[in-house]
Amino acid sequence: MVEVDDGMSDLARAWAQVRANLRRSAGARVFDQWLAPIALAAGDDALDVRLTAPSAFMTNWVKSHYADRLVHEFRTVLPGVRSVAIDTAVRAAAPAVLSAPVAALTAPPAAAPVAAAVAAERPSLDTRLTFERFVADASNMVALNAAQALAAPGAVRFSPLFLHGGTGQGKTHLLNAIAHRFLEDHPQARVMLMSAERFMFEFVAAMRARDTFAFKAKLRSCDLLLIDDLQFIAGKDVTQDEFFHTVNEIMSAGKRLVIAADRAPQMLDGIEPRIIGRLGSGLVVDIRPSSPELRHAVLARRVAEMPDTRVPRDVLDLLAERITSSIRELEGALTRVTAYAMLTGKTIDLEFATQTLGDMLRGHQRRVTIDQIQKLVCEHFELKPLDLLSARRARAVARPRQIAMYLAKRLTTRSLPEIGRKFGGRDHSTVIHAVRRIEALRDSDREVDQAVHMLLGQLEA
Repeated sequence: MVEVDDGMSDLARAWAQVRANLRRSAGARVFDQWLAPIALAAGDDALDVRLTAPSAFMTNWVKSHYADRLVHEFRTVLPGVRSVAIDTAVRAAAPAVLSAPVAALTAPPAAAPVAAAVAAERPSLDTRLTFERFVADASNMVALNAAQALAAPGAVRFSPLFLHGGTGQGKTHLLNAIAHRFLEDHPQARVMLMSAERFMFEFVAAMRARDTFAFKAKLRSCDLLLIDDLQFIAGKDVTQDEFFHTVNEIMSAGKRLVIAADRAPQMLDGIEPRIIGRLGSGLVVDIRPSSPELRHAVLARRVAEMPDTRVPRDVLDLLAERITSSIRELEGALTRVTAYAMLTGKTIDLEFATQTLGDMLRGHQRRVTIDQIQKLVCEHFELKPLDLLSARRARAVARPRQIAMYLAKRLTTRSLPEIGRKFGGRDHSTVIHAVRRIEALRDSDREVDQAVHMLLGQLEA
């Protein structure tokens, strides 16, 4: 029993005991968030108890989850209690009566505004992923413009915004950027950014704790909700049902919703048709695979952010031309090269980059062979295959041979001795000389640079 002041009425003393019992049975977290703010209304009627909650939102929650429990707890302490009523303190509506049975209170709670009882949650955002650092070209410009429009102040122009594209093409970057910009203009807004996997995990945890209403309230009270990687809830029927209702609540309230996935809504296998239809009713924007120009622009921007680091152009070309599937992986490759150079004290050049990124480059290797390189170089310079293997040193033969060696080093995983053997049994030092010579000529000889660029494009096609 809880000790209370002797001057308290029997009803007040009973209410103190009920609160203590509820705290033990419901747990401290649920009690403090939802039940502690409930107060005993003015009056002293031990037969018909009246309670008040500080908001309509909390009133609905308590009615839905603790109607029978309150009646039971009061009757345990005061057997003569006929009913327990709860109302919102800020309005004078007639109280709804809680008594056993309580059929009138078992209906789902009506939609309510954001409640003070729901603690504000700030999203965990990546500070690097802003609109200012997003590099755009024709492949992602529409997505960037749509993201900026949705984050802008004023009336919501479209919701939801559905972004789709391959892994590492910038979807997560845009989600973070939207959240950053929206919070800059609305510092007190409720914003949540989560993956669909986290959505599923938290919902399942809430079901196990029998506390799904708190989970729903947290999401549906958001001013901006962003969900990444929607494809991960494919086939999860219960999670999809809750996701559908969350989407409906956000859209019906005229709030902002952004969804990202690796495919367009109609291409998401295992996602319920009603969800696909709801998402398709907003603005659907694709982010196409990055172009060579975009990859070069991304690398140039990132290098500009490292003023104390020099990365030669041929190294940037190597990264942009070999790592094509993901902008995220491209940036990671640049970080790896610059970090290794700093840690080892070595100068960044083509050979250093190739050695540092060996595994990564092999994973992106297009299986270009030295034979293919030699054949294409001969066609371009109108030579015979034997010319590249011969001992002839005339520039008309020697320069194409050096270009072929340079391309072999850049586009294949063959070692320097292996490359030398494929060019008439030359040793590795000859290959090194050829590679360095072409690297230098690309900066000073326009014809050599154009020839290499054209051959690279043909080989990688």
